Amino acid sequence: MRFVDVIARKRDGQALSREAIDLFIQGVTDGSIPDYQASALLMAVVLRGMTDQETAWLTDAMVRSGERVDLSDVPGVKVGKHSTGGVGDKVSIVLAPVVAACGVVVPKMSGRGLGHTGGTLDKLESIPGYRIDLSIDEFKRQLRDIGTAIIGQTAELAPADKKLYALRDVTATVESIPLISASIMSKKLAEGSDALVLDVKCGDGAFMKTLSQATALAESMVAIGRHAGVRTEAFITEMEAPLGHAIGNALEVIECLETLKGRGPVELTTVVQQLGARMVALGAGADEEAASARVEAALTSGQALARFAQLIERQGGDPRVVDDYSRLPAAPGRAQVVAPRAGFVTMLRAESLGVASNLLGAGRSKVGDPVDHAVGIVARVGIGDEVRAGDLLVELHHRDGLGVADALTLCTSAIEISDQPPPRREHVIAHVK
Repeated sequence: MRFVDVIARKRDGQALSREAIDLFIQGVTDGSIPDYQASALLMAVVLRGMTDQETAWLTDAMVRSGERVDLSDVPGVKVGKHSTGGVGDKVSIVLAPVVAACGVVVPKMSGRGLGHTGGTLDKLESIPGYRIDLSIDEFKRQLRDIGTAIIGQTAELAPADKKLYALRDVTATVESIPLISASIMSKKLAEGSDALVLDVKCGDGAFMKTLSQATALAESMVAIGRHAGVRTEAFITEMEAPLGHAIGNALEVIECLETLKGRGPVELTTVVQQLGARMVALGAGADEEAASARVEAALTSGQALARFAQLIERQGGDPRVVDDYSRLPAAPGRAQVVAPRAGFVTMLRAESLGVASNLLGAGRSKVGDPVDHAVGIVARVGIGDEVRAGDLLVELHHRDGLGVADALTLCTSAIEISDQPPPRREHVIAHVK
């Protein structure tokens, strides 16, 4: 089979065979297909799409391009979790110890932040000593001992995805539901979980801006999981405003700890409770009511907080940060945005606030950029809050004024105040299964 014929078939809107897709992924992985031909097929997929069957075959071929973690010797049902990313999205850091405290094993391989969205690994690395580079044997041992581990993805998992993403990034072929789905699910399936709960963010601060886009992505990924024999469900959650108050690595870790102590933002706690209950239901065979009660108990009893302290210590971090936030990095400078008028906060544009945080040094614009774990933004108000003129809206934590002027401009434009309160928001919008 000539690869040029594969390109032509997709160009003409026809479905590809499993053999053709295997040829594509094998050629990308071993370098036998040149970048210009691979890019041509990617563009044809963007323009012509893929069926659910093609997308499932593509994902399977990407999984088979590398190693697949075997967790069969770890007792219990393993339930994985993945988020499509958003501003202030710290759910995984809270959720993993909560669900583990409920007796369900949560293996978690995470990524770094890019663009306006933050990365779980960057946040955890703000904890002094925290190791993300556990070996697979260490990963499995920790899962057996304490029920969860949060580490970086190994290079051996779905290596075809890394090569394809590098091409997509420079050929305007990122925005494709089949390609996004296969990219995400190839890595999650290679992690070896028995079931998977997905958090698909929707709104201004997410990659999926509209509900229709988020629903299409959720349905595509759930179908892939089903085809692979892994029970997969997705929640669509709201990302018009940041999730919680903190944006920035150490600041978000503090908010995670506050949530585990029962003092976290309502929106973050709500998402953790709903996703956690579903993970417990899948992993422990509990009904929804019993699963919800177990999650609530793990949060209120301190068991989830204790499990997070164990996770930190097992991965080389300083568990004293749980009670002493001064052991986390802290930025020396402060700048403020105050309310220009009285009224109700009707808008906190998540993407603008995420970009502003990056300007301070909290994120990266390209892979490999350094991050400052101390800097970031704290929103002192939420959507719907009533404010008076001069009230503090947003506080910037900066180092030596880096990026402050532009960040202040972005933060100011991100906030809208009106005479009437906005409609009530649903933090969990839909459940796809």
